[in-house]
Amino acid sequence: MSTSDIQSPNKTSDTGSLRVYLRLLAYIKPHWLSFLISVLGFIVYSASQPAMAQYMEYLLNFIEAEARGPLWQPSVIIVAIIFVRGLGGFVGNFYIAKVSFRIVDTLRVKLFNHMVYLPGEFYERNDSGQLISLINFNINNVTTASTQALKTIIREGTTVVALLSYLFYKDWVLTLLMMGVVPVIAVLVGFVGKRLRRLSSKVQHSMGDITQVTSEMVSGYRVMRSFGGEEYEKNRFAGASWRNYLQNMKIVLTSTLNTPLIQILISLSMASLLWVALGQMQIQDAGAFVAYFLAVGMVLKPMRQLSETVPLIQKGVAAADSIFQVLDEATESDTGDLVPKTVHGRVEFKDLSFRYRGSDREALKNINLTVEPGQVVALVGRSGSGKSTLVSLLARFYSGAQGRILVDGADITEFSLRGLRAQIALVTQQVVLFNDTVANNIAYGALDTATEADIKQAADLAFATEFIEQLPQGFNSFIGESGSKLSGGQRQRLAIARAILKDAPILILDEATSALDNESERYIQNALESVSKGRTTFVVAHRLSTIEKANLIVVMDQGEVVESGTHAELIAKQGYYARLQSANQSDSLTL
Repeated sequence: MSTSDIQSPNKTSDTGSLRVYLRLLAYIKPHWLSFLISVLGFIVYSASQPAMAQYMEYLLNFIEAEARGPLWQPSVIIVAIIFVRGLGGFVGNFYIAKVSFRIVDTLRVKLFNHMVYLPGEFYERNDSGQLISLINFNINNVTTASTQALKTIIREGTTVVALLSYLFYKDWVLTLLMMGVVPVIAVLVGFVGKRLRRLSSKVQHSMGDITQVTSEMVSGYRVMRSFGGEEYEKNRFAGASWRNYLQNMKIVLTSTLNTPLIQILISLSMASLLWVALGQMQIQDAGAFVAYFLAVGMVLKPMRQLSETVPLIQKGVAAADSIFQVLDEATESDTGDLVPKTVHGRVEFKDLSFRYRGSDREALKNINLTVEPGQVVALVGRSGSGKSTLVSLLARFYSGAQGRILVDGADITEFSLRGLRAQIALVTQQVVLFNDTVANNIAYGALDTATEADIKQAADLAFATEFIEQLPQGFNSFIGESGSKLSGGQRQRLAIARAILKDAPILILDEATSALDNESERYIQNALESVSKGRTTFVVAHRLSTIEKANLIVVMDQGEVVESGTHAELIAKQGYYARLQSANQSDSLTL
């Protein structure tokens, strides 16, 4: 299934409920022994139900008998039946819960691990709130379907089979009459199930909206307060919560009507059955009569509970379906096998064109550019001109480009993704930091084997050591979610230190100094000049001071290269670059 086949992870596909549920239950296979033990436990539990009905016949006959057996015998039998029933219930419940939670754990980890390798287009196509809700809320619904519903199906299903077998044994004609209502119940349950599945998908989507609004409010609380957006956010959340309430109430209404309707049908069946039994029943003695109708009464509860699993199953099926849609998404294409220890850093763009999925215009048009090892190349142009897209394609964050990108003469598709990205260090305007220590953020991911000395040297080069040592625990200080305890410039310097520590032959600075004040930027410029030596560096920047010393300045407009050369050469041409500079005498290009 291609990425274009799915519009939202919470939209229910046309796949049948049974097929989705069977796919979910296929995860039982690795735990078949525990599942088998659970089924055996429920069979023992179910067998105790007709045994209890038969015990009542025995007890009535024991009371009426002229020659009774030992008086302790009925007491021992009832204790034995209840003990066996409790033991079977315990074994069945424990092992089915064990299997179910293992399924959920496996599914949750598999989903997360799969999302790690999904292409960038997937994340741009789906809201972050919906994806977070997928792992949290939807997985919980799968838990309900695979734990409570599955347990009820096995336990109550085997109980119904055991009691019906007993009833057929006692009087098959009368039991067939009672079974006449079953098709009507099946039709009702099927109708309710389809409606509940549709409603469950809408509930999951509304929960994603709630998560999205909450996430945006928490991460953007400063903007909210500075622009007086409190009422707007409150109204947005109230609207999302109210939609979730309405969808849940529709589920409640459908579910609660389902059970009494089934009970009415069953009660009508029982009334007819009792009327016929009193006149036509082949069973004559009182003990057998009581035992039969006790069994009929006992079968009503498990049948009702089976009908009540429909809402749980349908919620779980809708949740599982949305999860399977993501699991069916194609991961990043990684067919290359080239894993160089290091590259020299010669980069060539040949006839490169690219269009974002769903867009009607090309983001890049026929780009031809050669960058020699160690050169610093500045990419300038107005917003939307394709600068960031170009460097993103170099790191293979997007697929589907036409043309070729070569690194040291090898097409980047010949590299493994890990092998290619190991050669590239990236610093972006939107700094990504984690709720961890300063040291662990600098030595993130594949850099976690770096020594303390290496980390400190990277921080020194990024001019971050001074503010780091002022933190309560220095390099071991936790910086909060997304580095919330640091200023924008401090966060950016940590990101630059991370890139310095990676020591990659290709360096990409995408607005890397935009969050720095003038004094910090001067320090960083000196550091970057030192770090860039011997490395192929791509600089996407607005500030003139960032780009004027570049070996090559590439001016882009509407996805095309319109000019290239050094700062002095481009000024002398009095072309596009010169006009951009003269329009902004504040030492900052509006690009």
